[in-house]
Amino acid sequence: MPWLITKYIITAAVVVVVSEVAKRSDRAGALLASLPLVTLLALTWLYIEKQSAEKITNHAWYTFWYVVPTLPMFLAFPRLFTRFGFWPALGLSAVITVVCFALFAWAVRPWGIKLM
Repeated sequence: MPWLITKYIITAAVVVVVSEVAKRSDRAGALLASLPLVTLLALTWLYIEKQSAEKITNHAWYTFWYVVPTLPMFLAFPRLFTRFGFWPALGLSAVITVVCFALFAWAVRPWGIKLM
């Protein structure tokens, strides 16, 4: 249980640091947010918890493929936000991400990449 609490604290601290930096600097906050900090933490936790090399490498492999269809959301959100406000933009961005993910999963399947 102490290990789980430690993981929560460290992981939460990363999110808090990113949001606090973003309050002070748009660019620095975006730079930190764009780094794969959560993935690095997840890989670290998997390694420390003695998961197999296959499990760890699969996590990195699939993370790459799951990130690609999320990228259009970052282009759409600013425009949607200025036009519709925060919550509608967030919801529409989520819908865009789901649609992009489904289309992307369908598009890469012929190459043997099964995302769904």
